[in-house]
Amino acid sequence: MKTLGFTFMPLKKIKAIRGMHDITPDKSGHWARLEKAVAAVFATYAYREIRMPIVENTGLFHRSIGEVTDIVEKEMYTFADRNGESIALRPEGTAGCVRACIEHSLLDTPQKLWYNGPMFRYERPQKGRQRQFHQIGAEAFGYTGAEVEAEILLLNAKLWRVLGLEKSISLQINNIGSSEARAAYRQALVDYLNQYRSDLDADSQRRLETNPLRILDSKDAATQQLLEGAPALSAFVSQESKEHFARLNELLAAGGVEALHNPRLVRGLDYYNDTVFEWVSDELGAQGTVCGGGRYDGLVEQLGGKPTPAVGFAMGIERLYLLLEAHDFAALPGSDAPGAYVIVADPAYQAFAFEVTESLRSALPEFAIMQHLAAGSIKSQFKKADKSGAKFALVIAENEVAEQTVTIKNLHTGEQSIVSVSKDTTELAAALK
Repeated sequence: MKTLGFTFMPLKKIKAIRGMHDITPDKSGHWARLEKAVAAVFATYAYREIRMPIVENTGLFHRSIGEVTDIVEKEMYTFADRNGESIALRPEGTAGCVRACIEHSLLDTPQKLWYNGPMFRYERPQKGRQRQFHQIGAEAFGYTGAEVEAEILLLNAKLWRVLGLEKSISLQINNIGSSEARAAYRQALVDYLNQYRSDLDADSQRRLETNPLRILDSKDAATQQLLEGAPALSAFVSQESKEHFARLNELLAAGGVEALHNPRLVRGLDYYNDTVFEWVSDELGAQGTVCGGGRYDGLVEQLGGKPTPAVGFAMGIERLYLLLEAHDFAALPGSDAPGAYVIVADPAYQAFAFEVTESLRSALPEFAIMQHLAAGSIKSQFKKADKSGAKFALVIAENEVAEQTVTIKNLHTGEQSIVSVSKDTTELAAALK
């Protein structure tokens, strides 16, 4: 394009960073209702919300997650701030929650906390896995028995029922023992797998040097076949840990939660001990883990606090959303649709329309009202009202303004009535309930 001798190039559109997605209005309503449903379930179990910064000192994750994990080695977003301090976008929530509890002396008494927000990992984006993703997590501090683990899993099961996903998600659990037991098992596993190093897949060959327990979770069929002859982790677990695990299974059975013991289940973070679990779905393809967690009794002390038993979990909102979407959000409480659509026959009647709708919003604070604010025929406005999903159309035309009334039409049944608003909107509000 040339103007007065100058050439103007069209500006290149700026797009979101790969793996970081906008949540547009057609999706955000479902997200909000999902988060509201989760918060309500947490409230019934007396968990309180905590909100932590998105950015933390990089050392926090080195000390908690482990320096030789995939997250720290390859996936963390780290950078130096203007003071030269290394900081990181949080890749998970537990470490920050523990840091906050220590910093604010919250662990003098037992705590049950939950949080919600974005996490960041640099990995290849795919369905159900993004570079900015969102997690809802919970942590319980100060409880040593299997009872707290059972309660957390009952909470999870309750949430799946509320969301209508109880038939889509199943529970797998394992006992990985103490850190001492895992160290002994790690050596035995490495000694065994070293015999077959060249037969392992590339990721497992690398993990053999850094995090060999993650090889148990390999998706490579040949590697899984080799593992058939590997030492069993259960042979290294103490009797005390086995009794703890047996107690958990008893409590789950009593609570009606079915759990599959998966002896190869491990978690990708270094801080776990004894009980670990995952809620998985076969409706999500390769990214089938919806929620995962376990016990981590040594992490608080590792980060500078007093020795404190702890257990927690995190669930991926993106994956939950995909499951809910596959079920047409049928069980998700609430709706995006307004309760009423206000049809205004002429712009001259908007002042009266505002007076009515604002009074209604005060009388019905949970009732959503969409007011038509542009010009348009009544017929076209009715089409928009139908498209909005509203149950009622409130018509304000010449007669309504003159007589201080509102015509109500039930868009589902076609029933119609006229209600006076000359004194107040009490009668109109009652008709909309």
